[in-house]
Amino acid sequence: MEMPNGEAVNHGTAEHSKKDRYGLNMRRWAARHEADIESRLAQGSDPKSLLDWHVRKLQWLQHERLVHLIVLFITIVLFLVALAFVTLVPSTMPVSLVIYLILLVLLAFYLRHYFFLENTVQHWYRTAEELHERAENS
Repeated sequence: MEMPNGEAVNHGTAEHSKKDRYGLNMRRWAARHEADIESRLAQGSDPKSLLDWHVRKLQWLQHERLVHLIVLFITIVLFLVALAFVTLVPSTMPVSLVIYLILLVLLAFYLRHYFFLENTVQHWYRTAEELHERAENS
């Protein structure tokens, strides 16, 4: 993969494909991108091309955040339905309680991941603003 100005980005190797077989580690992916932007700025890369590349990856991250928000809402609805069964239909208590507890754990992890995505997107907005300022000044 390469940036808009033709510079190579070293994230498409076979090693990464093998590691990412079961999905990306979003924290590592975001940290790698931030480090890549910082090192390229330090090497004197064109801020405009870095901004273009950053905005493209920011769009991917925004899409990921939207998908996780939708899944989070669905999980919340299922969690509330399970809670209603636990409290309002005592005859289903054993099964609905297990489902409720599973959804509670799932919801906790989804909330954690969603807030990571949200905070990363907001951080990347600031990075885009900084790159935009550098591009205007160069």
